[in-house]
Amino acid sequence: MPKVKTELILGIDPGTATTGYGLISKTGAQLKMKQAGIITTKASQQDQTRLQEINNQINQLIKKLKPNRIAVEQLFFCNNAKSAMSVGMARGVIILACAQNNIKAEEFTPLQVKQALCGYGKASKKQIQIMVKNRLNLQQLPQPDDLADALAIAICSAQTKKNISKK
Repeated sequence: MPKVKTELILGIDPGTATTGYGLISKTGAQLKMKQAGIITTKASQQDQTRLQEINNQINQLIKKLKPNRIAVEQLFFCNNAKSAMSVGMARGVIILACAQNNIKAEEFTPLQVKQALCGYGKASKKQIQIMVKNRLNLQQLPQPDDLADALAIAICSAQTKKNISKK
């Protein structure tokens, strides 16, 4: 019987104030949460300092966790231009960290993530949390939202991509 390979997938929900991350393992069809958390920066800091901190912490996570794949939420649309710029800048330094570690960032829109987890592109945050809890066999709903979203992004990657994404 062939040995089933285990992949580590790091999902990242970018944000300047709060960036969520979630590492899952995938062995066959089985998914398991390995680690999850948030990276926060202070609003009182300059953008360049906040972005440098996000980049540094993502680089440290990649080196420590050694994921095979990294999935990042793609900015789909935003009603607030200032918020969109902020998230876009955070995405940029996260994708840079992936490149610095020779791992291609897979990108998924919120719509793709919701469809992959719930089968419905307009699923609520609560529905996503419930599906993440069920899919990863967690005892309670993952929180805060940024952490739950990062795990959802990792699950989306696990369910939709077949090949390891080395750069």
